[in-house]
Amino acid sequence: MRSKRTNFKSTRNGRSDTEPGKERPHSDGPKAGRGPNPRRIAATILNAVLRQETPLDDALNAHKDLPRLEGRDRAFVRLLTTTVLRRLGQIDALIAHCLERPLKAKFAEAEDLLRLGTAQLLFLDTPPHAALSTTLALATTPRTAGQKGLINAILRRLDREGRELVVAQDAARLNTPDWLWLSWSNAYGEAKAREIASAALTEPPLDLTIKTASGDWVTRMANAGVESQLLPGGSVRLGHAGDVRRLPGYDRGHWWVQDTAATLPARLLGKVESLKVVDLCAAPGGKTAQLAAAGAKVTAVDRSASRLRRLSENLDRLNLSAEVVAANAINWRPKLPADAVLLDAPCSATGTLRRHPDIAWLRQEEDIASVTQLQDSLLNASVEMVKPGGLIVYATCSLQPEEGPQRIAALLESRKDLERVPLAADELDDALANAITPDGDLRTLPCLLSDLGGMDGFYACRLRRL
Repeated sequence: MRSKRTNFKSTRNGRSDTEPGKERPHSDGPKAGRGPNPRRIAATILNAVLRQETPLDDALNAHKDLPRLEGRDRAFVRLLTTTVLRRLGQIDALIAHCLERPLKAKFAEAEDLLRLGTAQLLFLDTPPHAALSTTLALATTPRTAGQKGLINAILRRLDREGRELVVAQDAARLNTPDWLWLSWSNAYGEAKAREIASAALTEPPLDLTIKTASGDWVTRMANAGVESQLLPGGSVRLGHAGDVRRLPGYDRGHWWVQDTAATLPARLLGKVESLKVVDLCAAPGGKTAQLAAAGAKVTAVDRSASRLRRLSENLDRLNLSAEVVAANAINWRPKLPADAVLLDAPCSATGTLRRHPDIAWLRQEEDIASVTQLQDSLLNASVEMVKPGGLIVYATCSLQPEEGPQRIAALLESRKDLERVPLAADELDDALANAITPDGDLRTLPCLLSDLGGMDGFYACRLRRL
């Protein structure tokens, strides 16, 4: 029924670049009218993700009718699809409660309509009449028209019984695939695994990295009618922001969008002014911008030319510069050894489920083994790029130990020309002290800073070439 497999290149560390923010729609969603139907678009996108194994962002970007919608309706499509994917375990359990036997595979389209209707009815506070009527209006294909009665009966029953059923559900456990739950429980303990899973059910905030320390950006945003707060580490976290391109400082390149956790790996390199730093797997460019703003001479390397074009466009907006190289980092080498290398490696991205809820259903446990081979190759390549005495920071936005400390342990076992450089307590703000592991590495969890809205899950280790 649900597909589970996707590649690892489509999702990269959440939003670490400038992009439009979300415009939160009213609870009943868009009004019916001419033009594309937002709910029908959502059904098509959900089918692409769960039936065709397409990453959510790719499905959204590829839909030809989505750009034709007004901003409010585009936001509704994203909200509806991400809600279904975040709550998929709960939603499927609710639907199963109303069925004597599971739906046959040939009724997949009808099942997806039920998921969309249930999400609106029980998780988006859509008025029941709107949730039912708009869902039934989508049942027009040969495979769904004959199921209108079933769809109507299930949604009406969930309208009567569903809210009490939701209260009784174990949301964290139901919405986490078994292999992920077991992995997190083994790595962090079951209580922490539950906190991680619960954090994944929340809508992520929008964080800005400020290019220079000058100016009170919390006040500037307040003057523009946008609620914000200053986070430990210096990021500015916004409330409902709408289109970020309309916010103060966007046109002048004073900041870029980047989750606060994603700012930490670059900080592990310390003072980089005038140093030659290679940023591997650099696109879309949040860390490149950090390094360039700190005065480093940055070479940004990524194998995707299209993603590098986006990186270059953002550097132009920010009035920052870097050498941009389209190449496979495993084979590419700088002309002269660098002072430092930052490797933000491709990974399973399980630390970014708040932003990419499709990952939970598109990954399988066996996928991890294939990506760790790539990570090992990139780690060994990064060592060859840095001069003796230079630093290497390895980072992933994965919560899986296989992609973090186990990769570093294997590297240090195979190479004797490296040493770990543990983080000191004073290198991070006091609020992030718990992010330093016993080995001196960085490990953020989505439930860290939960009182401020959480953060993405990252692992980072600092090494020195001897």
